[in-house]
Amino acid sequence: MKFSEKWLREWVNPAIGSQELMDQITMAGLEVDGFEPVAGEFTGVIVGEVRSVAPHPDADKLRVCQVAGGDEVVQVVCGAPNVREGLKVPFAVVGAVLPGNFRIKAAKLRGQPSNGMLCSESELGLSEDHAGLMELPADAPTGQDLGDYLGLNDITIDVDLTPNRADCLSLRGLAREVGVLTGESVSEPDLAPVPASHQEKPQIDVEAKAACPRYLGRIIRNVDLSVATPLWMVEKLRRSGIRSIDPAVDITNYVMLELGQPLHAFDRAEIDGGIVVRMARQDEELVLLDGQTVKLSADTLVIADHQKPLAIAGVMGGEHSGVTEKTRDLMLESAWFEPVALAGKAREYGLHTDASHRFERGVDYELARTAMERATALLLEITGGEAGEIVEVASDEHLPDAPAVTLRAGRLAGVLGMTIEASRVAGILTRLGLSITDQGTESWTVRVPSYRPDISIEEDLIEEVGRIYGYNNLPVTEPFGSLAMRPREEAVRPLSAVRDFFVANGYQEAITYSFVDPKVQAVLDPDREGIPLANPISSDLAVMRTTLWSGLVKALEYNQKRQQPRIRLFESGLRFVKDGEKIGQQPMLAGIVTGNQLPENWANGRRQADFFDVKGELEALFSLLGVEVRFAAGAHPALHPGQCAQLFLEDQPVGWMGSMHPQVQKKLDLDGTILMFELFLNPIVSGYVPNFKEFSKYPEVRRDLAIIIGNEIAFADVDRVVRDNAGERLTALRAFDVYEGEKLGEGKRSLALSLFWQHPGRTLNDDEVHELFDGVIQALQNELGATLRS
Repeated sequence: MKFSEKWLREWVNPAIGSQELMDQITMAGLEVDGFEPVAGEFTGVIVGEVRSVAPHPDADKLRVCQVAGGDEVVQVVCGAPNVREGLKVPFAVVGAVLPGNFRIKAAKLRGQPSNGMLCSESELGLSEDHAGLMELPADAPTGQDLGDYLGLNDITIDVDLTPNRADCLSLRGLAREVGVLTGESVSEPDLAPVPASHQEKPQIDVEAKAACPRYLGRIIRNVDLSVATPLWMVEKLRRSGIRSIDPAVDITNYVMLELGQPLHAFDRAEIDGGIVVRMARQDEELVLLDGQTVKLSADTLVIADHQKPLAIAGVMGGEHSGVTEKTRDLMLESAWFEPVALAGKAREYGLHTDASHRFERGVDYELARTAMERATALLLEITGGEAGEIVEVASDEHLPDAPAVTLRAGRLAGVLGMTIEASRVAGILTRLGLSITDQGTESWTVRVPSYRPDISIEEDLIEEVGRIYGYNNLPVTEPFGSLAMRPREEAVRPLSAVRDFFVANGYQEAITYSFVDPKVQAVLDPDREGIPLANPISSDLAVMRTTLWSGLVKALEYNQKRQQPRIRLFESGLRFVKDGEKIGQQPMLAGIVTGNQLPENWANGRRQADFFDVKGELEALFSLLGVEVRFAAGAHPALHPGQCAQLFLEDQPVGWMGSMHPQVQKKLDLDGTILMFELFLNPIVSGYVPNFKEFSKYPEVRRDLAIIIGNEIAFADVDRVVRDNAGERLTALRAFDVYEGEKLGEGKRSLALSLFWQHPGRTLNDDEVHELFDGVIQALQNELGATLRS
């Protein structure tokens, strides 16, 4: 928010300097981002009057002008296209110094004497406009110092407001703040209602009552928009960063800056029938004031007539219904739009306007009529005309209610670290515009004004008291209290152990957005619908992620495009899935791997990471965490059908791993073999409490076994059958040989196993080992169809 210091002091004028004023504003939470003079530094520039203009005898583009600068008339050669007789302009006399230390001297231009210089706005550091001379009003006093005439002893202050302080996006709001901070009274302009002088009323129909609970319209007839906007208004707009356009637009912009209420003026002749406030029809077209044609989406609120849309509500008007110099009758609009209904709409169409900036953050819902009366009075004063009656359509059930909030003295003292006198607290609350409805000995209940939607809970009131009392006046206190160790289940491994494991295995930790591209997510997780954001940052960050792969593949793509051949990333975070009407948040752990298994050097070679490399790393992780996870063949739409495993903890699914599906990889435009895994974090970090037992001092017994099984049988099934039938003294099972060949027959595989038994208290005898060994063989034959290899 940019504003002129002089304009602010018209509202409230504390007896402090500019720097102290800016310091107070900053310490109150409205950070001053910077300030600059409203014009460049110059001397010797006065108001000049062009008495006559004649062609230059030796140059087609130059004119020889006679310029009065008080009592003296001098000759000046000028090349500006808008120089003409009777024009009042800034006149730099001989000896004047312009911005950039440019000194004006008497000279000859193509043989003609020139005693001074007629100036444009850019030459005075007023703006970037250098298309022609700066034109001053006809009543500007000839010979007066330009700085005094324009009041250029002023600065523009730029305040960087947080989104919750929309009330300060106006001079009125800033003046209220300064008045509260300094104890000075605030002087408001005349906001008296303008009586109607004709009977014509606009027909208004609000269909979207929830999005537009209040809409006001007024017809003003016989305006003259060919008149010039007064210089005082042009200057205030310029110093606030807004360019003057025409009287109607300038007045609506001025009232927006002054009071904080965006307004819009329509050409009455371009409205077919009446005004309809409705949601747009899908792909309905509208040509905006900036000339671009947009296709509207069905969730966009528009101001329309009975035939066509006229404007995107709260964002920008349409070109065809905008006022021009030929406009004679206009309809003035003032409305309150629900901030959520407008959130992100400007950005959706590639726009950002002063109106959308305010409406998205929340405008005072009681301000619309006051602003319309103020704008009407200015229009009648500047452009003439006749005002009709204001027509207001309001839906009380959709308008906000002024909340009542209670502040407790004990809570205030506990947060601020000091006790503030009750009378002072009450004074601060009252000066802020909060009406105290109930004051007890230890509490205050206040009614929040309509212009402060950011105050809704007790903590908001504590913040208000603290910042007005002065953060610098609060005591510096050291924290005290007993610090206790947080309880932690011994069986649950900390997430830091998981991170350390992956880092030790050559992975880099990634942190990606929880908002992801819906197109990428639809490819990776087509079975789940992403939760759309109401106000997305951009179209490629429009839904909440249902899988961490959505962010990791974008990080992988980013690195591959920068010639990174070996990429190993992991991430821990939440995924968001719909659980009926609720949103479930599930902690997840995911990773993505491509390139060589080991960094390339003289010893490692260039072997590409494969399915079993990542499987082995996960098995090592599970061993560290103390959980027994089973891998089983599965099918996932993002993974290769032949290289996909679903992970189970007992019978509970805990994740997936495998190679990316070739079709998915093609759609995402990724290179190389890509391996991925994603696990539910909570089950896998809940392992067991380590316990210790004495080593057995008795001999270990080993038996080897070679069986022939179908090659479709997974080793996990063999392992399960053996362990279920080998007894509790089995200490280890190892596969030491795998063979497939023609001698075995098609679809067969030879698997050689070693089984180890050991008793903690005695030596095992041959009979009991043989019994267990035979039981294992029999179970393999019965359950898996295995045969002994001879």
